[in-house]
Amino acid sequence: QVQLVESGGGLVQPGGSLRLSCAASGFIFSINAMGWYRQAPGKERELVAHITTGGSTNYANSVKGRFTISRDNAKNTMYLQMNSLKPEDTAVYYCAGPGGHWGQGTQVTVSS
Repeated sequence: QVQLVESGGGLVQPGGSLRLSCAASGFIFSINAMGWYRQAPGKERELVAHITTGGSTNYANSVKGRFTISRDNAKNTMYLQMNSLKPEDTAVYYCAGPGGHWGQGTQVTVSS
């Protein structure tokens, strides 16, 4: 079955960086588009970044220039490099895969 496991979240100061990983299994990773979403307390889940099978990317306006999504098809893993983090980036970050599957989420907290 499809499994998506996020890792790499944590507590970081404003201006800091984190790299999230999403390890995928149970489907052919290389032929599926993937995405990162986030949900802050009291808010709806929102798209952060998306990557196609060919490596084309798009980003939410709020993270453009600070976040970079990438994928390693040999490792069945997707990444989200987050730089210049702001308190408003605080949220649970989810990996999204095919067929509406989600990971369990990883908490990112940006605070001094």
